[in-house]
Amino acid sequence: MNRSGVALDPGSGSDVTAVRSVHPVRAPRLERQREVVGWLLRCYPVSFLVLAPYVLMIFPMAVFHRNPDTGFIVLLVGLALAGSFSVESVSLLFGRPDPQWRHGMRQATARYPAIYPVARLVTVTSIVVDLLGAYLGRGSIVAQIYGEVPDGPMVALTKLFSGWAALGFALLVASHLGGRLSRAKLYGWLAALVASQTIVTLLTALTAPLISFVFFTVAAGAVCGVFRLRYLLLGTVVLVLVWPTMFAYRNGIREEQGIAVDSAVTATDRMRLDRQLTAVEGIEVPVDLGQPGLTDHLRYGLIPRILDSDRPALSTGQQINQFLGGGPTSASSFLLLGNIWFFAGPVGVVAVHAFWAGFVALLLRWRARPGPARPG
Repeated sequence: MNRSGVALDPGSGSDVTAVRSVHPVRAPRLERQREVVGWLLRCYPVSFLVLAPYVLMIFPMAVFHRNPDTGFIVLLVGLALAGSFSVESVSLLFGRPDPQWRHGMRQATARYPAIYPVARLVTVTSIVVDLLGAYLGRGSIVAQIYGEVPDGPMVALTKLFSGWAALGFALLVASHLGGRLSRAKLYGWLAALVASQTIVTLLTALTAPLISFVFFTVAAGAVCGVFRLRYLLLGTVVLVLVWPTMFAYRNGIREEQGIAVDSAVTATDRMRLDRQLTAVEGIEVPVDLGQPGLTDHLRYGLIPRILDSDRPALSTGQQINQFLGGGPTSASSFLLLGNIWFFAGPVGVVAVHAFWAGFVALLLRWRARPGPARPG
């Protein structure tokens, strides 16, 4: 009697016993699914980034809590996807996904043997500078509420390296895809970056920068094939579980610094991103609050504050909060899609996502490498 999980083929009198598996072979199917998912991520990266947080968190919240304005969320996501998906689909006419794009990345980075040392330098610099800046009071909740900008040459110096954590992670990913950094070491560097951002959160009592950095790394890693989707789902569950502890600890730090905390707002309330987004429904858009124009963007984005120390601090969140009837010492947001809807209306939602889809398509397809698609 055979109990080994296989069936024996009696054959036609041959002395050789053929073994036939009873269970279907699943490996090719899983491999095919991975190829399809990878193809979609490479062809529609911006659409994926738009849709992912809503599928993983916001839509489930709205359905679970029976949000009556769920249709408005669907409308906003639909407008964003209309802009990104259409442009990304048209861009496929000029470039096709390359299943061997990792090989192309390896060849592209082969000409730059110093990419990993540069990635290490940028990453270490970002960690040191971010910790130093937070210790000196840059970007703290007190500075945000009272509009106080810490003075001093060291603070001004740390501002020159803003965003280097994201740049360091991008260079580390390029080093990994180029075969110069193992996946384990990449995860180790990422853990160091997340740990430093967590310490910055403890020093500044602001969780938004940490969440933004985590979202960036997850999105970039998913598009580049660094993280598997099931790990991202697991990470989302872990984030939901640890959020109440993070929220309570953050509020405790704020109270120690003399910042009033609304005890009626719970950790669950702050996780209701669906309600935060739908708060913009019913407002006649677009709204002009005197938000920064093109000149202001160039001034604040390109000129270091050390050369323009008299310019005032900008806080769109405070402007929105005052529009809603609050004071200048607090900030409000409708999330990214809601803010675009608030300031630019439905046409703006489509246009902004179409622009970024086109920009990313050019990055991935211009002269074929090092992006995951190449012409023709």
